[in-house]
Formats: sequence, C-alpha cells, structure tokens
Amino acid sequence: MWLCLNSSALAQAAAPAAQPVPTITVALAGNAFVVQAPDGAQESIEEQGLTHWSNPAAVISTYFRMQQAGTLTLALDARLQGIEHSTIRVTVNGQPFTVALAGSTVRSYAVGSIAVAAPGYVRVDLQGVSKDGSAFGEVSALKVTTASPLAYASEAENYYWSRRGPSVHLNYSTPNATEYFYNEMSIPEGQDTLGSYFMANGFRGGYFGIQVNSPSERWILFSVWDAQNGERTTLVRKGEGVVDNNFGGEGTGGQSYLVFNWKAGTTYRFITRGQPDGHGATLYSAWFYAPELRRWRFIATWKRPATVSYLAGNHSFLENFEDTQGYAGRRVLYGNQWARDSGGVWSEVTTARLTGDMTARKAQRMDYAGGLEGGRFYLRNCGFFNDYVGLDQSFTRPAAGQPPQVDVASLPQ
Repeated sequence: MWLCLNSSALAQAAAPAAQPVPTITVALAGNAFVVQAPDGAQESIEEQGLTHWSNPAAVISTYFRMQQAGTLTLALDARLQGIEHSTIRVTVNGQPFTVALAGSTVRSYAVGSIAVAAPGYVRVDLQGVSKDGSAFGEVSALKVTTASPLAYASEAENYYWSRRGPSVHLNYSTPNATEYFYNEMSIPEGQDTLGSYFMANGFRGGYFGIQVNSPSERWILFSVWDAQNGERTTLVRKGEGVVDNNFGGEGTGGQSYLVFNWKAGTTYRFITRGQPDGHGATLYSAWFYAPELRRWRFIATWKRPATVSYLAGNHSFLENFEDTQGYAGRRVLYGNQWARDSGGVWSEVTTARLTGDMTARKAQRMDYAGGLEGGRFYLRNCGFFNDYVGLDQSFTRPAAGQPPQVDVASLPQ
C-alpha cells in the first residue's frame, strides 16, 4: 500500500523542534554595585544580594554582557521584609519599567523586554520609588531570558575578585642580566579612580607603582615578596619620609610607601634595580621621579634571601583593589621603557605582550583592554565598556632612540 504525503506535510515533518530560549540567573552578589548613594546611605551588596535598601536616592546597577545582538526578557528575584508593599523602578539600558513588590518570600517579578542592538554590556539600574515601611526590599538576582550567550560573574566562590574587575598586564621583552629597568607612566585626567593601583615596574618577586588609597591620600608603593622557601625579605634602607611594613596578599613580604599627592595628567618616571649581593640574596631598590619635585626620590632597598637574580619578568599592570569600585573605569599610559644590563649597556624596550588574570581569562568580566595609543602602551579595565581587546597579543611601540638622561650611579640612597 502506498502512503502519499503532500509537500507541506513533508516539510512539517522534517522541521526541527524549536529550541527553548534559556533563562540565566545573574546574581547581584557578583554582578551588582551601589553606584550612587548619598552620605549615610546603608545600601550594600552582600552574599544574598542587595540589602539595606531604604534610600530612594540610591542607585544599584547590575551588569551582564550579551555576546550578540537580540532581545532579552528580564525578571528579578526579590522579597520584602517587614513591609507589605513597595514600588521600584528598573531601568534597562536607559528604558524604565515600574515593578510592584509584595510578600515576604522570594519570588520572580516580571520586568519587561528590550531589544539590544549590538553585542555589549547591559546595565540594569534599580531605584526605590515608594514603600510602606523602612526598606524597598531585598533583590537577589536578575533572570535574563535571551537567545544570546551571556558573559557575567558566575563563580560564587570568586565574586569578590569579579567585583574587583579584571587585572591586565604588559609583559616586556628585556635582555638577560637586566640590572635597571626604567619606565614612564601617566594616568589620564579623570581615570585616577579610587582603589586603582597603576603598577609601572614589576619583576619576578615584587612591583613598584602608584595607587589611590582614599579621596585624600595617594601612595608611591614598592613591594618585595618573601623568598619562595619562606625566608623573610628584610629592609636594608629606605628614603626620607618612606613608611615600611610587612604586608599580605600574593605572599608576605616587605612593603614600603611614600605618601605623595601625585596628579593625573602628569608623567612620572620609575627605576627599579635588581642586584645579586654575592652572598645568595638579591637587593631590590626603587626610585621615583616627580616633575613637581625636580629630583629622584629613593623609596627603599629590600634584601630577598635565597634569590640570585637580576630583574626578570619585567612587566606593568593595572588593577582595582576595592571591590565596591569595580564599576568605575580606569586607564594608564606607559612609554619610553629601557633596560640597563649589568655591563652598563642601555637597551630600548619596545615590545609588550598583553595578558590578564583569571577574571579576564574565564570571561567573568570582559571590560579590559590594552595595546598602543599615541606611541605609548596603554592598559584599561573596569567600567563595563564594550570594546575589549583580546589577550595574548603583542604590541610594538615606535622607538625613541634616546636612553633616559639619568646617571644611575648618582641616584640617592
């Protein structure tokens, strides 16, 4: 017996089943920031998400990145505590929605749908409108339904690092037996964000740069870690006004800093030295030149035991060390790098390779960049910008051809 099917029936039978559009949970604990709040506001991002939300002037922003253009439908997981009702405003890439919250158990509240015209970060702002009690509620997550793949902080154990943002590095190609490394660095005006560490001269075992500690205090910071076998790094000498102490982080070691009100838009100069002492240790020293002072300032010399090495692994990096400031962008420029070997020969360093930390490599954050700008290297991170630069690329700046005008033998000690 022959069974006849018409062409439309055949087409219908052959058509694949439509794939469901996924819904992704974007936790505020790893992806949100209090970006605007008056003095005394109590809003904070905790393990459970947004808490202590009581001030109508506070703005809380959550970020995720759509990897392709498309439409998204948004909902949020929230609950009330101690009140019956509240009304909030949810603004998605500038498009506002009003959402009414009710009930003390966590539930999903529909927000709305928007079209995203190009790949990039989506910003979702929360702001309180009205409430019948002390707080607008607690919000734990966004629910994002879209066919586009998303990039966001998904590893709960690393939310602290994701909120700090991606760190990016420039790894320089320097000669063997590099005894001195010279670098020039400037931070563009408006990019000297709180929590920034602009590291100029890093090496295998330590680093040297400038940072923004508070609205009223800035440091010139030089750190040398303890030896790999655990032996302690010790201070040999330090410059006038320099503070020294031990520190924790990548490892314990020696830290020295000078409180100095450096300015954005000014180019500063940095020299580090690595010199084996002939007794199984290496002496690491650092100097800083500010045009405001018109002289080199000696920071410190640290003795690292069980280490016999000149400067190796020379690099620069940009990081944010305040997790609450991970939404704010920062940028730095590096130029005129030179290395002087143990024989006294200067070599210009014109090539650098862009790398990043695990926050960048695992796409927990994709707001990072580096490369060339106006004949200098640059690094950029945080701020949730869209035009990121892929890692593991090498860049070559134009050669200046003139070694730095500095007599290393006359540097202050």
